[in-house]
Amino acid sequence: MFIKLDGSGALSQQIYQALRRAILAGQLAPGTRLPATRVLAHELGVSRNTVLLAYDQLLAEGYTVGQTGSGTYVATALPDVTLSPLMRVSRPCACE
Repeated sequence: MFIKLDGSGALSQQIYQALRRAILAGQLAPGTRLPATRVLAHELGVSRNTVLLAYDQLLAEGYTVGQTGSGTYVATALPDVTLSPLMRVSRPCACE
């Protein structure tokens, strides 16, 4: 996997940030299944709970969706894309 732990901050936040960047950069396309938490934890040499915290934050912020018994997948509608300036509804100016 492309996640590198650099020692800056909590491990779960490093994993979260790396996955979030990969999702937003298109390295993880919508619908892509993320590695199982046990597998990723083993690859990174961290506790499974650390990976679960990162996955939970991605899920809570709308970057991923969970399917019971099937895994965690990159969401098809990403929050940063949905909230980008080009996508926002313009509001009338209250300049007067």
